[in-house]
Amino acid sequence: MSLKLPSIDEVTTINRDGSHYFLHPADVSGRFTVARRVFALLLIGLYAALPWISVNGFPAVFLDVRQRSFHLFGFTFAPQDLWLGFFAITGLGFSLFYATALFGRLWCGWACPYTVFLEHVYRRVERWIDGDAPERRRLEAAPWTPKKTLRRVAKHGLYGAISLIIAHVFMSYFVSLPRLWSMMADRPGDHLLAFGIVMFLTFALYGAFAWFREQFCIILCPYGRIQSALTDENTMVIGYDTVRGEPRGVRGRGGSTGAGDCINCLRCVQVCPTGIDIRNGLQLECVGCANCVDACDAVMQRLGRPTGLVRYASMNALAGKPTAWLRPRVYLYTALLIMGLLALGFSLTRLRPFQLTFVRLPGAAYYVDPSNNVIRNQFQVRLINKRMQPQTFVITLEGAPAGTTLSGPEPHFQLGPQEQRIVVTTVEIPRASYRGHQPLALRITSEPGAQSSVKKFEFTGPDPRLLDESFLQP
Repeated sequence: MSLKLPSIDEVTTINRDGSHYFLHPADVSGRFTVARRVFALLLIGLYAALPWISVNGFPAVFLDVRQRSFHLFGFTFAPQDLWLGFFAITGLGFSLFYATALFGRLWCGWACPYTVFLEHVYRRVERWIDGDAPERRRLEAAPWTPKKTLRRVAKHGLYGAISLIIAHVFMSYFVSLPRLWSMMADRPGDHLLAFGIVMFLTFALYGAFAWFREQFCIILCPYGRIQSALTDENTMVIGYDTVRGEPRGVRGRGGSTGAGDCINCLRCVQVCPTGIDIRNGLQLECVGCANCVDACDAVMQRLGRPTGLVRYASMNALAGKPTAWLRPRVYLYTALLIMGLLALGFSLTRLRPFQLTFVRLPGAAYYVDPSNNVIRNQFQVRLINKRMQPQTFVITLEGAPAGTTLSGPEPHFQLGPQEQRIVVTTVEIPRASYRGHQPLALRITSEPGAQSSVKKFEFTGPDPRLLDESFLQP
């Protein structure tokens, strides 16, 4: 099986009949490859370690769906706080736009979980068992023999085991490691939902990394499609220096004396994980992995020529023009990022360890009690303890005239972890102190922490001029 040469007019990984052409990118070494592998190992280690790291008694990242609480690096959020996810999602989106406008698809080549696992785990296993690219192509084209069968069983067995491990680590983010261990010790039928999720993830990961591979980045991932709207001629991308490299050929010893630095060795094509020829220009399939940079630099060093024929640079820089780092889209994305950070910061200052809802009861807005000479308003108080520990709450009324009483909940009461309480409270103002509609405030303070929430409301009643002694008498 020979190497399929890329074309700018078609996708290399799709054959003309629509079938999947399997790539066998060659291994490469160099400064960018080493940096990417170290960074990938750090990301994989972080992914595996977060469920083990305890912060304030909970894993660093624990999305406890069963208890409806979400723990992120010491902060605990209740379902009522999920609106903050808007800022997290939009913040990640704007950050991605910002990074792409400046540096192209660094996320895809360096930090995307799909790329990290595919390039630094599954393809490492494949190279370990099947060999480098030429040997893998020969093995694929060879007839089935006991040796080929053994290699295929070993490789796909490891693929399945790795997929199963990744799926279990993912599940631990939602059920915690201790509970995951206990669930694994029980029968699958005792935890059918969790077992089904893990099996689904395992088969999905296996199918993606063993068969679908780079097709996900080329066909399914929307980021590759929108990159054309996020980048311009000043964006840092991986590109080929056409001025220096063309015309392609070999100098001396019968070669062309007018040839450029590119000797058309196809090493940049052989190492590309998406099957493109970077010399054809910036393409949708390029994930910015820099394999071609390291491959070309190694060839240039062996030839005694300057490196950087393929390098990180803007399209303007490759054309000999200056690169404009500060431009309208960068200003726009910077402004959006700052606005998002300010909004998130303000929202976090409004976050409370409890939620208070205070509404007027339906029906009459007020009641006049002639027997006690009071005007009465009734409200419903709904209080939710969002913490995973008991809290004591103190209720006080502010801005009320003399003699005002608040009845319903006790002035001091306790709620258990994530407990909620709904009570009807009554505010009564004596006739002698009543001066018509007036603003009041209900304050609830939590302990420990002394955090409070205030709900302002208006005490309503009849026109004071209509309230005389004869009317109030029973």
